Amino acid sequence: MAKVKVHVFLKPGVLDVQGKAVEGALKGLGWAGVANARVGKLIELDLDGVDDPAAEAKKMCETLLANTVIESYRVEVA
Repeated sequence: MAKVKVHVFLKPGVLDVQGKAVEGALKGLGWAGVANARVGKLIELDLDGVDDPAAEAKKMCETLLANTVIESYRVEVA
């Protein structure tokens, strides 16, 4: 069994509304040096019976886990 982590983030240039909200909140709480906050998601999977877990996770990203028009992703296999 393979442990897989998929990191999904908005591509550069795509407005990150959540990131802006986090940045504004942190600045409001006193962290004035915060800039360019970006929010993404982490998806953890256990894959069993798969010869190439990274390739399988990439197929999952292209099909469902990431909107590849506006998001990029990175796959890690442990």
